[in-house]
Amino acid sequence: MNRELIMVIEQLGREKGIDKEILFEALESALLSASRKSLPGDNMRIHIDRKTGEMRAYARRRVVAEVTDPKLEIGLDEAKALNPEAELDDELELEQERPPQDFGRIAAQTAKQVILQKVRDAEREGIYSEFAGKEGQILRGVVHRIEKRNVILEIGKAEAILPEREQIPGERYNPGDRIRAFVLEVRRSTKGPQITLSRTHPGYLARLFETEIPEIQEGIVVVKATAREAGERAKVAVASTKRDVDPIGACVGLRGTRIQVISRELRGEKIDIIEWSHDPATFVARALSPAKVSSVTVSGEEGADASPAALVIVPDNQLSLAIGKKGQNARLAAKLTGMRIDIKSESEVESERADAEEARATLSRLVGGAPEVIEALEGADLMTPRAIVDAGPAALQALPAVGDRAAKIYAAAEEWLATRAQAAANEAAAASEAAAKEAAAGAAAASTGEDGSASAGT
Repeated sequence: MNRELIMVIEQLGREKGIDKEILFEALESALLSASRKSLPGDNMRIHIDRKTGEMRAYARRRVVAEVTDPKLEIGLDEAKALNPEAELDDELELEQERPPQDFGRIAAQTAKQVILQKVRDAEREGIYSEFAGKEGQILRGVVHRIEKRNVILEIGKAEAILPEREQIPGERYNPGDRIRAFVLEVRRSTKGPQITLSRTHPGYLARLFETEIPEIQEGIVVVKATAREAGERAKVAVASTKRDVDPIGACVGLRGTRIQVISRELRGEKIDIIEWSHDPATFVARALSPAKVSSVTVSGEEGADASPAALVIVPDNQLSLAIGKKGQNARLAAKLTGMRIDIKSESEVESERADAEEARATLSRLVGGAPEVIEALEGADLMTPRAIVDAGPAALQALPAVGDRAAKIYAAAEEWLATRAQAAANEAAAASEAAAKEAAAGAAAASTGEDGSASAGT
């Protein structure tokens, strides 16, 4: 029977892929649980010889001067007879003369449950160890079932979940379909390891490039950054480690064969491939392709958590292309570069410049052309008559360069605003009067037309 036990454990270990030592420990724990009646106490241990299968039972006893509980304690003299180095409060492990051999039905059932639980735990830990190192990689799986729009896939010995939020919009799956997905997370749970997959993560796109493009596998071309709006559009920044290799051409392939394979895998997702650059301004300009950019100004970080910002100026006819449908091109460029991107047209910038010059000229007239006062007002962000009136005389007087001239400047700003308001009111009245006249003329013409048609009918 002992030899048969060794054979069964070895066979079970091979079938389940579990270390034999774990199975031996599980069996020892199960036998101990099943033999509680014949081996009472929490100080017992059962050991199975790994080669012969022979079973032995041991009891731990504490060395004391006077024994009060023989099951838990042993006298010092007796302990020294067994081990000359034994001292008080030491623990000795003594082999029992008759280890348990026969178990009742309930005890045997308990042992079985303990072994099965240990085997299940070992299997789960083995699966977790296998897939924990595969986070960030692509796996192939077969669709097993669909639960509440979440797709459950079989991947080897384990099951993985592709949540609805991680599916490419518009994709449909049926049991038996073979699909590829990105391992997003592997974590332990009470029901075993939970493997979460994704087909929308930017890392999935990067891994597809590595799979389909030999130059990336060899390290000649490197994927620097990716940004996606799954199922619609993506941007990928690539760079070459060799001067004579075109990274964009390598990724596109002959007549676009390579990029078409990746696009089909992503349900027709349009992919823009751009060349990465060390220069942030150049990188931003390329990221906004296919739009042509006039200039890019990159400002540094304002705080520890603030991201750098870029002001992009484009020709008027390129503004809608740079922003993209519903702002998609600008959003993807911002994700790709990690910057906040503000896009303006050349005419808009020119208009802002003209408004700024007009505001400065108006400010100069209000303060009588004093440059030191103009500088003080600009420094306090009081560059327009409206800003001056909103701030009030006290705020102006607090500026050393303004001082006693605060009331005069405030009055001039109020007068300028009143004049502009009156002019705007006059323009509105004139426009309203013109609209009323036009409406009256239209009504008269309609009335004449109706009368004419009636008389013609008669």
